[in-house]
Amino acid sequence: MVILPSKIREREPMKTVKTAVSISEQIFLQAEETAKRLGINRSQLFSTALAEYLERHKQDKITERLNEVYGSEVSELDAELAKMQFSSLCAEDW
Repeated sequence: MVILPSKIREREPMKTVKTAVSISEQIFLQAEETAKRLGINRSQLFSTALAEYLERHKQDKITERLNEVYGSEVSELDAELAKMQFSSLCAEDW
């Protein structure tokens, strides 16, 4: 029995659609072996694997959006503020 991540379990039951994809024979054979070992069918394996992949890459979209929002912002410190910060540091001998 396969234990699905909680975020995937929360969305069940879902409407399903059939699709056809082309994958290498090596990946197909590994998928067959893995599905048998886990006691699930290939559809469940592919669906779970794709859901996990998409979840991992959600962060990419967030980072991309933040870069869009803040990409045009000036990131320099105000000269006067920088001077004040520098003067507040203790002098150290290196």
